[in-house]
Amino acid sequence: MATTKAAGTAVVPKSEAISKGYNFASTWEQNAPLTEQQQAAIQSLSHAVAERPFPANLSQDHALGHHNGFSNSAKQNAMEDGGAIETVLVNTNQFYKWFMDLEAAMKSETEEKYQHYVNNLTEQIQTCDGILHQVDETLEFFSSLQLQHQAVATKTKTLHDACDRLLIEKQKLIEFAESLHSKLSYFDELENVATSFYSPSMNVANSNFLPLLKRLDECITYVESNPQYAECNVYLVKFRQLQSRALGMIRSHVLSVLKSTSSQVQASIRSSGGSNAVVSEGVEASVTYVRFKAAANELKPVLEEIESRTPRKEYVQILEECHKLYCEQRLSLIRSIVQQRISEFSKKEALPSLTRSGCAYLMQVCQLEHQLFKHFFPSSSEDISSLAPLTDPLCTYLYDTLRPKLIHEKNLDVLCELVDILKVEVLEEQVSRRGESLAGLRPTLDRVLADVHERLTFRARTYIRDEIANYFLVDEDLDYPRKLEPSAETNSEAEAALLADQNAIKMWYPPLEKTVSCLSKLYNSLEPAVFTGLAQEAVEVCSLSIQKASKLVIKRSSLMDGQLFLIKHLLILREQIAPFDIEFSVTHKELDFSHLLEQLRRILRGQASIFDWSRSTSLARTLSPRVLESQVDAKKELEKSLKSTCEEFIMSVTKQIVEPLLSFVTKVTAVKVALSGSQNQKTESAIAKPLKDQAFASMEKIAEILQKVNAAIDQDLPRVLEKMRLYLQNPSTRAILFKPIKTNIIEAYSQVLSLLKKEYSPEDTQNILNMISLEDLEVKLDSLL
Repeated sequence: MATTKAAGTAVVPKSEAISKGYNFASTWEQNAPLTEQQQAAIQSLSHAVAERPFPANLSQDHALGHHNGFSNSAKQNAMEDGGAIETVLVNTNQFYKWFMDLEAAMKSETEEKYQHYVNNLTEQIQTCDGILHQVDETLEFFSSLQLQHQAVATKTKTLHDACDRLLIEKQKLIEFAESLHSKLSYFDELENVATSFYSPSMNVANSNFLPLLKRLDECITYVESNPQYAECNVYLVKFRQLQSRALGMIRSHVLSVLKSTSSQVQASIRSSGGSNAVVSEGVEASVTYVRFKAAANELKPVLEEIESRTPRKEYVQILEECHKLYCEQRLSLIRSIVQQRISEFSKKEALPSLTRSGCAYLMQVCQLEHQLFKHFFPSSSEDISSLAPLTDPLCTYLYDTLRPKLIHEKNLDVLCELVDILKVEVLEEQVSRRGESLAGLRPTLDRVLADVHERLTFRARTYIRDEIANYFLVDEDLDYPRKLEPSAETNSEAEAALLADQNAIKMWYPPLEKTVSCLSKLYNSLEPAVFTGLAQEAVEVCSLSIQKASKLVIKRSSLMDGQLFLIKHLLILREQIAPFDIEFSVTHKELDFSHLLEQLRRILRGQASIFDWSRSTSLARTLSPRVLESQVDAKKELEKSLKSTCEEFIMSVTKQIVEPLLSFVTKVTAVKVALSGSQNQKTESAIAKPLKDQAFASMEKIAEILQKVNAAIDQDLPRVLEKMRLYLQNPSTRAILFKPIKTNIIEAYSQVLSLLKKEYSPEDTQNILNMISLEDLEVKLDSLL
């Protein structure tokens, strides 16, 4: 075998056919080269084929035999080819034959290797086909198994759904049965509740009463909300009958307990001092209230149950009845006690003290009653109307006691004190602070306060009419300035000021004092709108009264005294009404019928018809009065009167001091006017002479005028200022009033000086001994003030 291998090895390289074949392959590779990717693919394929293991059914020996056979065949062919190649080719025919043999040998040599591969691949394919056939059979088996599984799953799901459906139907049937049973239970309760309520042993104190009542309410609510059920109305009527019976039992029970407690309280009161004896506050607290608090504990469960169901109209009604029964029983107990106590106050005390004591006592009673009522009805105690049947009669008795006294009360101070007691002490400090416990007392107190306001308004108008407008003057009221002199007769100015302040109000004109006093009392006692009307009327009337008195003072004393009297009191009135934060303006409305006379004349003349409804001047429009509005502002009128009086006083004093100067200036002005406007030559020649040559303007006349003015400044003006100090204690007021007087004096003096400088020579003016400079005059006037 080794020899064969060696021989084959030696022969194959020498084979010319193989060499030519390799050369042909090489030429082929050069003419048709492969790409790198194709070569890599061939190489990968060769590696894969080389590493592929032999199939299990092929033994290694069989493979080696094939390989050896192939080798031996190749050797033999090589030897044959070598022998053939060594053959000498004589002609072309032989060459073609040789070439054909060569091609056949090469073809056989090439195909044998590939045939072997084909056979091998065919076997592999057959093996794979067998495997694939087994896989297909397996897949078919699995498909059949899957179909069977799906069929089983479908049947199982159907069974499961059927079971679920049956369970749901079962649950629905159970719920329907329960719902039916629950609905029927409300109707079935009729017999049970009726049996219990009609039982002789059943009463409100029974422990089963309230649960049965609650169950009865639930049945009624359910039947009312489901009117579609058969015989629903019949059951509803029966249920309501039972409810009415139960509520009637509650009402009877409450009335019984309240009457029993009232009887016990009355028996205790009689045993403590007799029916006609005065009941002390200790007995009231211990008997009247403590016994009822004990009764409240007995009724509390039932009443709380009723209050918890107040949204239902039946329980609202029974609760109102219980409130009424309670108030009736309480009123029968405490009515006589309250009446007796208020009667004692009325006999012993004056009206203000009676009002204060009566309100205090009534507030105490109302607070105790509210606390007791809250023990019985905790939830409904906030509603003040619930306790009204009890508190209103008690408050009415106080009102009936106070009203006759109010009607006959004439004193403004007492009425104002009543307003302060009711408005401040009672309503603001007590009723508002204690809240709901005294809320039932507020309507009566407001009613009393309204009556007091009405009476106070009436009395104030009467007071203004009688004491201010129609004030009867006496001689002492007009004794000015002597009435003011004692206040100025003091050792020092400080003492005078102190004494003036102390006696200032006493020195006022009486209507002024009454006006200021009345308004100060009414300001905090009446409503702003009412007070505004009264204040406007009082200020207007007072101002007129002062002006009237001023004229009488002028007749009795002097013009200056009357003017200062008027200025003094108008200033005081203005100062005193300034703190009042109101408008002293009132609008008066009046009906004007003046146009009706002319219209009636036209109708009588036939110029107009009362039946002509088509025109705008119809009967209704024609006969309708006109509404005229007029606004009166007393404060502005006061300011106007004060201003005019001050101006009159200033002009009066100015005329008194510098009248010669003013007369001189007037004459000079008249001469100049006559000179400039005259057309008569004679008159013009008579007037055209210089001013110093005029008879009234001679140096002697001017010196005499200046002497009179200086004498008036030295003598009359201090007396004026002294009177001003007597009437006007305020230095700033005197300074304000004196300032225009001073200005007028200086202005008149300056006019004369300017005339002297213009019309007279310096030598003439130097001869006037009484002439002073304006600066010296101003200093002199300032020193007088």
